[in-house]
Amino acid sequence: MRSTLKTRKPTVLVATNDLSYGATLSEFLRSQGCRVERCHDAAGVLRLAGRHHYEVLVLDLELSIEGDLDLVSYARQKSPETQVVLLFDPALMEKALEGIRQGAFFYLPRNSAPSDVALVVEKALQQRTAEAAAADFEQTLFEELAGQTAAMQRVLELIQKVAPTDSTVLLLGESGTGKEVLANTIHRLSRRRDRPFVAINCAALPEGLLESELFGHVRGAFTGAERDKRGLFEEADGGTIFLDEIGDMSPITQAKVLRVLQNGEIRRVGSAASQRVDVRILAATNRDLVQAVANNAFREDLYFRLNVIQIRIPPLRERMDALPALVNHFLARANARYGKQVRRVDDHAMILLRHYDYPGNVRELESIIAHAVILAEGDTIRARDLPDQVQFGRAPRLALPYRAEDGILTLAAMEEKHIREVLERLNGNQSLAAKKLGISRSTLWRKMREYGIGK
Repeated sequence: MRSTLKTRKPTVLVATNDLSYGATLSEFLRSQGCRVERCHDAAGVLRLAGRHHYEVLVLDLELSIEGDLDLVSYARQKSPETQVVLLFDPALMEKALEGIRQGAFFYLPRNSAPSDVALVVEKALQQRTAEAAAADFEQTLFEELAGQTAAMQRVLELIQKVAPTDSTVLLLGESGTGKEVLANTIHRLSRRRDRPFVAINCAALPEGLLESELFGHVRGAFTGAERDKRGLFEEADGGTIFLDEIGDMSPITQAKVLRVLQNGEIRRVGSAASQRVDVRILAATNRDLVQAVANNAFREDLYFRLNVIQIRIPPLRERMDALPALVNHFLARANARYGKQVRRVDDHAMILLRHYDYPGNVRELESIIAHAVILAEGDTIRARDLPDQVQFGRAPRLALPYRAEDGILTLAAMEEKHIREVLERLNGNQSLAAKKLGISRSTLWRKMREYGIGK
């Protein structure tokens, strides 16, 4: 039975040194609706894959090349969207398995029936279409959740430009702004997307354990090291590693990360031997690294190596246009997690959400929505379902006495008094008052609510 390729005129490169079989296979694929090009040696693969982007590459593993260059890796790096189908000698199964590890889609014995190869090509095209649709959906969702402020549009523009490269990227922003999500997006848009994405929080582990986690160790390197262990740099080989909170990394570990950036080499704890890794490094911190360098708390040479491209992520309070999309996204996630059917947020609750400052940023918003979903009765989140800090702006008013026992005004009382006086002088113009006070309009609204101003 003939396979019918449904993708319209897909482009296929057939690379085999068996000229007769290559011609037969190419003609069969053309009869199925493909545009086919052929080559018969490794040089042809390098030349054609370097110039054109094929949807499928049918690659005979008999085509060898001198040196360390792997044809599967080369094709995947030049065009990550290309699906690679391998033809192999059954006596060399390990070579085919290595090709799969390098990102090939499937393998078949050499001289398989053209109809069998065409069936695999069809499946590869379906996989390619599904991956492209998923990538488009993820990108659209990310852009929707990011918001449309000028600052976030600049972030998206930088991501589009830097993702296809292997450049290091330094992500800066407050805690909870979504730096790991952004790093993952850069990875998914890169040519390394089919290889591992490994993330680690450098502040979460003590120095000795962090070094072992990153670089691995050999048996006997320290007490409890009963066997060799691969580190995360090895796990991420060919892909991307994300070093979150790198500003908390010790100077010793900083020096080892610098070695990876300079030489592409790692050394397991307790080993005298180095090994090469191919890893893209993305890093993030909420610390001022320039000041840390000045204080000799962070290596200047590592800072410059990391800071090739710097992306600053605005806090949530500066991109509130994204709030409705984020709320809906976290609402769906919380429903799935807790088995609820909450569909909407009422107007009063949404007003409170819009006027909260989110010191914990997007991460805090997700927690707030989860809290509200758990407490919600029926299908709607109401103001009473939100945490106290959202309902009241901060801790309840009774926790802040206005006047101490000796009659001295508290800071809270002085703040309230000053806000009332400014509003009175400006005839209640809240926008102008916020500007004069040097705070945001939402912060003024929250403080007015807290102090009962305007009621």
